[in-house]
Amino acid sequence: MHDEKFLSVPSTDCTEEDKFLYDDLMDTLKEYSNRCVGMAANMIGFQKNAIIFREEDGSYTVMFNPQIVSTSEESYTTEEGCLSLEGQRKTRRYKSIEVMFLNKNFRQKIRTLEGFTAQIVQHEIDHTQGRLI
Repeated sequence: MHDEKFLSVPSTDCTEEDKFLYDDLMDTLKEYSNRCVGMAANMIGFQKNAIIFREEDGSYTVMFNPQIVSTSEESYTTEEGCLSLEGQRKTRRYKSIEVMFLNKNFRQKIRTLEGFTAQIVQHEIDHTQGRLI
């Protein structure tokens, strides 16, 4: 999806009826794994609050209804690219974040993420909120 108007609309929360997004996101990210480390459901045409990202060990994680519940005080400025948008853009990211989400079984989880993984998840959560960098 490259339509900035569509991508700028905040996503609605997922319900158990949206579990199909797990496979759709997994298949799509694997297809684009040579140039993409994460994506949100709106990037594949669904305005739903779901993301996927590649972990440092190469595995993939899908989060339904992810929410950043806390951040580190430390942040940094970086440039990011996006599969849906052209070029690189400057943005500010936190070094670590704590995220509350539902896993593929719709069980609530909380994870602390740091470094590049935290950066990816912040980027994808921005997508779900209709924010484009």
